[in-house]
Amino acid sequence: MKHTFRFFIFLVIISFSGCMLGPDFQKPAYESPEHFRFDFGESDSLMMNLRWWEILGEPELDSLIRIALAENKDVLIAAQRIEAAKANIGFTKADQWPAFRYGVAVSGSNGNSSGTFNAYPELSWEIGFWGKYRRMNEAARAGFLATTYAKQTIQLSLISAVASTYYTILASYNQYQISMKTLSSRDSGLIIMKDKHEGGLIALMDLNQAQIQRDLAAAAVPTYKRLIALNENALNILLGRYPMEIKRDVSFSELEYNLDIPVGIPSEILERRPDVKQAEALYEEQNAQIGVAEAMRWPSISLTGLLGVASNELLSLSSYGLAWSAGASVFGPVFQFGKNKRRVEIAKANAQAALLQYENIANQSFKDVADALVSIETYKEELIAQRSRTKTAILSETLAGIRYEEGTTTYLEVLEQQRQSFSAQLDLLANELNLINSYIYLYKALGGGWLSPEDERLYLEELKVNQQE
Repeated sequence: MKHTFRFFIFLVIISFSGCMLGPDFQKPAYESPEHFRFDFGESDSLMMNLRWWEILGEPELDSLIRIALAENKDVLIAAQRIEAAKANIGFTKADQWPAFRYGVAVSGSNGNSSGTFNAYPELSWEIGFWGKYRRMNEAARAGFLATTYAKQTIQLSLISAVASTYYTILASYNQYQISMKTLSSRDSGLIIMKDKHEGGLIALMDLNQAQIQRDLAAAAVPTYKRLIALNENALNILLGRYPMEIKRDVSFSELEYNLDIPVGIPSEILERRPDVKQAEALYEEQNAQIGVAEAMRWPSISLTGLLGVASNELLSLSSYGLAWSAGASVFGPVFQFGKNKRRVEIAKANAQAALLQYENIANQSFKDVADALVSIETYKEELIAQRSRTKTAILSETLAGIRYEEGTTTYLEVLEQQRQSFSAQLDLLANELNLINSYIYLYKALGGGWLSPEDERLYLEELKVNQQE
């Protein structure tokens, strides 16, 4: 028994000190560009804006984001997948330890109390000498990290979608108000034009033109009413609830926000974006699978053991005493028409595909930032022109009305200036919305939006360590 225990300890040692087949994981060495295209500044102050939506200064938006993070169904599904991945680590880890089973056997004959009784626990253990189970554990841990980063990716997209949809609702409501105001004004003007036409003061053409401009405004009203309702429905789904009206305490045109956000260095993207980290973890998982496949090409050592009692009387607890047995066996593949070799080739190809996927996502991350930067830059330039155009168009509409009343211009000029003013006001709101959405897209591209003080602390600590290295 003493020798058996020593042998058991010896096997435990070799199972954990044996060689591990397959390549050890190396963090992908991926070269990033030195500067972003269209970058307009670099500053460490970006690190202060991890919860970026707070700089917009809109309490209702902050409340909506918190609801979404707690109630969104995709986030809840991702959370359950994390729990499953966490359980899978323990499930996989258990394979490297002995398995214990029990057995009870009774036999006898009809009308005869004699018989036999056996009760025993059974041990079976496949020694992972080639590192198969350790590689499986490595793959399980990497899979767990991948699911964790997948949840963070969903959360990041969710925050951006809630913010963008919320501001779209506010902007659409302002456009709806402008359309209603314009429609009311043109309804009043059309009544006057009808009176003038009936009095013979204007031609039918002028009346028809006034009717057309009124109908254009009338058509815009249900358009924005529909946009508001559709975006409210979409936002409620993001919040994990059925469609209902969204609270609007502030006008989009009255929002005050400071969005002059500096941009960090390119390497921060790979350190911040959860989808990049997810791709890296998936590559590590597939890399570990190569070791699993390699180990399956080699023999396995299997141990079995029994320890129990035996009796020759069914109704008696008297026994012959303890009985035990132990055995070991080696089994492995001999010839399977290249199946085991192909398993390794499949694992290597999957790992290479995962690496290429990582590189592709990394490239996409730089593209996303470049797209956001050029959008911000050009929408800012466009906004200057749009504001000037709107101010001038509103003034021209007023002057055209005065000139028409004084008889120094035609009504066609009045209608044209009304059209220009209406279009300019709607376009200005659309431009402001595009600019805000570009900033939202930029923060999403940079991986911004830490969800708790603990997440933020861990990230800043990790960043500090990386800078020291």
